[in-house]
Amino acid sequence: MRSTPVVLTTGALAVAVLAVSSSAPLIAFAAAPALAVAFWRNGIAFAALSPITAGPRRHELGALRGPAGRFAVLAGVALAVHFATWMPSVQLGSVATATALVATQPVWQGLLAIMTKARTGTPTRLGWIGIALAVAGVAWATGADVGVSARAVLADALALAGAMAAAVYTLFGERARARLSTTTYTWVCYGTCAVLLLVVCLAAGVPLTGYDGHTWLAILAIVAGAQLLGHSMFNYALHRVPATTVSVLILLEVPGAALLAWLWLGQEPRASALPGLALLVAGVLVVILAAARRPAPVPEPA
Repeated sequence: MRSTPVVLTTGALAVAVLAVSSSAPLIAFAAAPALAVAFWRNGIAFAALSPITAGPRRHELGALRGPAGRFAVLAGVALAVHFATWMPSVQLGSVATATALVATQPVWQGLLAIMTKARTGTPTRLGWIGIALAVAGVAWATGADVGVSARAVLADALALAGAMAAAVYTLFGERARARLSTTTYTWVCYGTCAVLLLVVCLAAGVPLTGYDGHTWLAILAIVAGAQLLGHSMFNYALHRVPATTVSVLILLEVPGAALLAWLWLGQEPRASALPGLALLVAGVLVVILAAARRPAPVPEPA
């Protein structure tokens, strides 16, 4: 039945949004350097996926010598840049501001779609309206600004760089997923990201061990939730959903992270933020509607 892939994709996106919403609060809670947390979340995820890739999925390894493999590696490089910029911004600034600024990803995603002349990812006029509403809702709900101190300015700049890198990561991932399964793609992507982050950590003298038990539990929770369920489910959806649409759906992480920060870290959301959250949800719905109304692309001749 045609409805089965739609249901699976919708379910994957719902799980992914819930999972990634836990990322920022857990990063803020962990008593470990952000770069180290970034390395461990990718390194452990890579190790967890290795038995599957080397076993049931080993027949796909030959495809890694082609364009799909190169796109998967490039996605891993972009993911490393994303984690190396956004995760420190969460610890340098606030969860709300870092999450809000990284949520500008759809803007960069749409610009990349135009620059690369993507056939399915370029937003329509209605899609751009939805993106504008969603990003405006994020700014309203979180009160994101450029900060008033050097530390805050650095945190904001890192979060914006993380948003740009995330857009590149999603773009390359969309292309790699055209030929690779979710497991094989994420295995290459996470492995590449982990190696690069390990080099950065060693070069910068970032401690990779010696954390307390609560920090290790937080890291494992990030791996199981945000990494394996979150990013992996988004990667699964990229096979059927345009990268621009996926990047807008990730905006739902903002209210999710705010709710978790309230319940767990005691960061009670401001009443003035509620209209912004409503605007954010409305923008996401508009983008989904725009994607649903887009005509299916005509297959190119073989």
